[in-house]
Amino acid sequence: MNTVVLGWPLAAVLMVLAAAAAGVTRIAALGRPTGVLLAAVRAVVQLAAVSLVIAVVLQSLWLTAAFLILMVTVAAGTSARRITGHLRPRSWWTAVPIASGIVPTLTVILISGVMPLVPIAILPTAGILIGGAMTATSIAGRRATEELTAQRGSYEAALSLGMSRREGVNLVARDAASLALLPGLDQTRTVGLVTLPGAFVGVLLAGASPLQAGVVQLLVLVALLLVQVLAVAVTVEFFAGGLLPVGSGPLPE
Repeated sequence: MNTVVLGWPLAAVLMVLAAAAAGVTRIAALGRPTGVLLAAVRAVVQLAAVSLVIAVVLQSLWLTAAFLILMVTVAAGTSARRITGHLRPRSWWTAVPIASGIVPTLTVILISGVMPLVPIAILPTAGILIGGAMTATSIAGRRATEELTAQRGSYEAALSLGMSRREGVNLVARDAASLALLPGLDQTRTVGLVTLPGAFVGVLLAGASPLQAGVVQLLVLVALLLVQVLAVAVTVEFFAGGLLPVGSGPLPE
């Protein structure tokens, strides 16, 4: 089923939308407009390449597993740059919160038999979950870093009162990091009333019934809740354990 007509009108619309987004970014002083344009160009190139690769990947469970590992690696690198601003060895600990959310959740789904063990079902579902884990890890990490930097005095005061490093980090950063859960919670609460998320629309356009599309979307949304909660929890623990660096410098013990 063709949902978007390929051709020059599509290319023109994409260019207009990207240019408008960049223009508003500059006028409203929301950052660098070039960042918006580069993101749009990257999306075009990456989706074109991925579309060709996925056609091959979907022929094998092993290739699907390898592609998922690649997706987790890219997600970890993206979160690392968002949290620490670089890709030094310690920054790659971000792979653990992402995997901590994905592995148990996807394992339960596949073992239960509610989803067929075929690449065409596993890849898109896992991709959504990986994206959710990456977003939660990035936001939780950024918020934790910002709070630990801005309230370093509060953290040090907590240590002076006899609290451990973990207790001090939790006191200063845990509530801020938990804000990473709000987008997923809001999406789940308002699904069908405010938004029709991608899984629902995709299954519906593939020819399934609205009921079947709703069931798939429900599974994805509830799975995302667990994925993101695990990712945020592990991210905070990594700051508490000193595995992820804080931008303002090492925290005193």
